[in-house]
Amino acid sequence: MEDKDNLMTEAWQLLKKSVLYYRGHPIGTVAAIEPGFNAINYDQCFIRDFVSSALAFLVVGEFEIVRNFLVETLKFQSHEPQMDSFAAGPGLMPASFKVVCQEDQEYLTADFGEHAIARVPPVDSCLWWLLLLRAYVKSTDDISLAHTAEFQEGIKLILEMCLVHRFAMYPTMLVPDGSFMIDRRMGVYEHPLEIQVLFYAALCAAKELLLSSENNANCLCRINQRLEPLTYHLREYYWINLNRLNEIYRFEGEEFGKEVANKFNIYADSIPAWLTEWLPDDGGYLAGNLGPGRMDFRFFAQGNLLAIITDLATKNESQQIMNLIESRWNDLIGYMPMKICFPALEGVEWRLITGCDPKNTPWSYHNGGNWPVLLWLLAAAAQKTNRLDIAHRAITIAEKGLKHDKFPEYYDGKNGRLIGKKSRKYQTWTIAGYIVAKEIISNPTHLKLFSFR
Repeated sequence: MEDKDNLMTEAWQLLKKSVLYYRGHPIGTVAAIEPGFNAINYDQCFIRDFVSSALAFLVVGEFEIVRNFLVETLKFQSHEPQMDSFAAGPGLMPASFKVVCQEDQEYLTADFGEHAIARVPPVDSCLWWLLLLRAYVKSTDDISLAHTAEFQEGIKLILEMCLVHRFAMYPTMLVPDGSFMIDRRMGVYEHPLEIQVLFYAALCAAKELLLSSENNANCLCRINQRLEPLTYHLREYYWINLNRLNEIYRFEGEEFGKEVANKFNIYADSIPAWLTEWLPDDGGYLAGNLGPGRMDFRFFAQGNLLAIITDLATKNESQQIMNLIESRWNDLIGYMPMKICFPALEGVEWRLITGCDPKNTPWSYHNGGNWPVLLWLLAAAAQKTNRLDIAHRAITIAEKGLKHDKFPEYYDGKNGRLIGKKSRKYQTWTIAGYIVAKEIISNPTHLKLFSFR
């Protein structure tokens, strides 16, 4: 017990050490604080990374840093029409920002993807920002910040970007490869689950945060028009369990017309051999991606756990996802919770889909690596579904390794036993993810920060 208390104390000390200051005030946390390493961009504050840090601060009543972060990052949001094809469009939030000191003056500079690998803009930043704003409101019981003119305009700009007219017949968002947590080529382009769940949650958050006014009436109407079909689409067509798998297996192809069973023209031969043996009788999950002639049968942890936490998944679906995690513990949890996706791409498939990415080799990094930051999502999902045994077991496993391994960014191997080959030590969202997991298990009322039921 004392060792666990010491680990929590150490985690808080490290999180406080990661705080980034701007003109004397806390504004975020840097990505990693490993001493003596080549910073590259790990000395910056990433919007998606800061979410776990922000939740850690919110649950203990430290609100200033989160408020400052929300205020300053909103100032980065682009408002101008996209005149330059290489510039950010209206509504987009940056991937990260840093504090620059020049001639005794401090200023902030942001990266919208101009410096990122493959130059991909972060689709998820604006969605996470909306969810964090809503969490701040829930935590402080103060909606006045969200109701300021600047924040109302910022929310609407995000929605206008996400709800834009498009070449699509689906309610989901079309995005490129590498535009969210999996920020390298991994075959997750088109309609990846994680973005769709974040999109759903962002719409729910915006619906709560926008003032009911004449200026917002059209925006609120468009939210309502999109939410219902989006929810139905994800629950109905992304869902996979044994019954659904049997339906797909017996699909007819090349069907034409409105009332057909195989609406996406999925061929039975595309069902991977591993899935029929791997899927338990009482388990299920939301597929990684869905589009014309394509269903990505890989299990993606963050999208599925977020679906439980945000109430996108039904109660029955949520229980089946947790059943799957429990039944396939060695595959999805192993020695460090939890695996970002399963299974890994290998052989010819790895070469073609990742472009021979040396960082995403099989069972490493995004390609089947284990990411400790996902611990807080697993704990929240376990709390939500009253499966606390799963959370306690996962946290106990994590505590065995995190202190000894110095809170690394990710782990390698089929069971997550090896510290990632290029993993940073003292990764801030690993540290914060552990803190939030512990806080959620000790106090279930924290679920209100990101639940919508």
